[in-house]
Amino acid sequence: MRVLFTTQPGIGMFHPLVPFAYALEAAGHEVTVACADCFRPDVEATGLVALPAGIDWRNDLMTQSFPDAPPPGPARMPWINALWRYTTARAMVPDLLAIAERWRPDLFVREGLEYGGYLTAELLGVPHASAGAHWFPLLAPQLVPLDAARGELGLPPDPTGEQLYRYLNLAPMPPRWIAPDEEAPPTTHFIRPPLPAAGNGPAWLADMPSGRPLVHVTLGTTEVTRTPGLYEAILSELRDEPINLVVAVGRHRDPAAFGPQPPHVRVERFVDHGVLRPRCDLVVSHGGFSTIMGSLAAGVPLVVIPVQGDQPRNARRCVDLGVGRMVAPEARESGAIRAAVRAVLADSACRTNAQRLREEIAALPGTDHAVALLEQLAVDQQPLLAAPPVSPGGRRAG
Repeated sequence: MRVLFTTQPGIGMFHPLVPFAYALEAAGHEVTVACADCFRPDVEATGLVALPAGIDWRNDLMTQSFPDAPPPGPARMPWINALWRYTTARAMVPDLLAIAERWRPDLFVREGLEYGGYLTAELLGVPHASAGAHWFPLLAPQLVPLDAARGELGLPPDPTGEQLYRYLNLAPMPPRWIAPDEEAPPTTHFIRPPLPAAGNGPAWLADMPSGRPLVHVTLGTTEVTRTPGLYEAILSELRDEPINLVVAVGRHRDPAAFGPQPPHVRVERFVDHGVLRPRCDLVVSHGGFSTIMGSLAAGVPLVVIPVQGDQPRNARRCVDLGVGRMVAPEARESGAIRAAVRAVLADSACRTNAQRLREEIAALPGTDHAVALLEQLAVDQQPLLAAPPVSPGGRRAG
């Protein structure tokens, strides 16, 4: 079986696809990833084959990639919606058609914000699946650009977006991550997200003061450029707290630029999150899906400082599930980050609730089950309904 994965050029979008790709390769199937040309090194760093497709841009350099993008404000989100669901999707289709002509995939698997693979699969009559975070129901205005792309390609209208997930939706999350007012597509199958990795952690961790709770700060790969000063605000509020603080600032920041730090504060470009999280008492995050799922898979509570996109929704879900606190954008400069960290560290219920979700995550079927579903889809070419069906709030009927 040949499976063509498609992704937007962002680490947070692509990484949830990687476990599925690895599992398919381990089962003897061929896997290729189509993405922006400049994002190919990120894909190839995981050992997967990458082919260029669509506009050559990076999500973490959006302003540089699209100099005419509106500044942050009311006009920016409609523009981003059109970017995801029309501009980049429409541009992917010709290249994906050419790849499919040469490579003949049996299936398309896309991450949830990449729609070019879905459009191409619909044109070719090839089954398609979604995998990752962004399956949540779209509002009618969000679907307009995508339906416009369908019309230009000669596909019938789909104003409600039902065709997006009609075959299979692989959701690496516990069912309770779905809010009571949300409903997963009937083809949603819950799969265990990656569990924490084994290892001793970085050597410098042993040099930090003993007897202090360990707090890890990570804002993903894109929020550094979208919210300048946020890392500085976090360090300012937490540097003098009685904690061990590990801050990962990513490729765009030089740790030395933050100045000298006391022994209980460590600023790094990158840390191995999978190894570090199980040792943490708290993770401070922007609310990216992968960061939250990785933290909950380790049973670690969170403080979420959302920026945009699905992050406010994810932050509210953490609060509703009792696994953390949210710091609203307007409160970042008012001591709210410090107060939220203190509150979560002092609230044993947050850790207890996170540990319960860790148990639920560990009990989910693994990627071998996802491979079996994809194999079945390639053969039957029919929607794979969840059994029993998923109802709002993550409850299963029956």
